[in-house]
Amino acid sequence: MIARRLSAAILLAVLAGCASIAKVETGPRTIGERLTVQIDGPWNQVNAPGLGPAIIWTMEGLPVDQLMIYTGVRDGAAINATPRGSTKSFNFRATMEPEEIEAMFEAMLTQDGSSMKLTKLEPAPFGGQRGYRFEFDLVRKKDNVHIAGIAYGAISKRELFAIVYVAPRLTFFPRHVASVVKIAESARIKE
Repeated sequence: MIARRLSAAILLAVLAGCASIAKVETGPRTIGERLTVQIDGPWNQVNAPGLGPAIIWTMEGLPVDQLMIYTGVRDGAAINATPRGSTKSFNFRATMEPEEIEAMFEAMLTQDGSSMKLTKLEPAPFGGQRGYRFEFDLVRKKDNVHIAGIAYGAISKRELFAIVYVAPRLTFFPRHVASVVKIAESARIKE
């Protein structure tokens, strides 16, 4: 459902002339005010109304794969765009533990009735901070596609910084996960 909503939003925005897709150049990239990463692959950034607060990158195109980048999400702010007519938002709290952050992302990713299974949650550095990493499998309700996901994140100065990558488990995820891990390992959060 998330992928369908995202695709529909992008299609509507493109038809309305409000969406754009831009190549993300290789090399060091500053995202937001405080996050920098090193890019070494052919990512594309999708810009359209209603996608925020995450910055959305893709290698294969939406809805095949998505790299959601969260930079500086403040205490109390939502991590999802709220579709028109919906009041469901998933809000970050600066006091959250990694398990609670994972549960927040799980609730967002399964709000359409999809099912998710956490396969790993462990401490991991992110952005030069003490952070976390989690991996998961998701079965999309709308088409029964099996999705794999990986996420890294940390809290710095009461703000959430995270990347979440999702793609079909047997095809596109194995093709691009190494690039996502390199991005995560290169991440630096400016103090």
